[in-house]
Amino acid sequence: MADELIGVEVAYATPERQVIIAVTLPAGSTAEQAIQASGILQQFAEIDLSAQKIGIFGSVCKPDQALKTGDRVEIYRPLMQDPMEARRNRVQK
Repeated sequence: MADELIGVEVAYATPERQVIIAVTLPAGSTAEQAIQASGILQQFAEIDLSAQKIGIFGSVCKPDQALKTGDRVEIYRPLMQDPMEARRNRVQK
């Protein structure tokens, strides 16, 4: 049915704050459409979708990934340090 709706969430976190916004969209909507509809880009000026990865429940996806009811679209911040390097530093201490 063309007028079917799906409910998804859009999530973003900084060290100080985590935001999860529920959005209702037409079936067949994409991850990028959910991000745009959530208004999260207005809340966090530092988000740059051309540079940052996004995903669904921890699995990286492309912005044109179709969503289904219950999906959580996550916007990932760039890593400040390589995880392997961070681990080596912790082991050395």
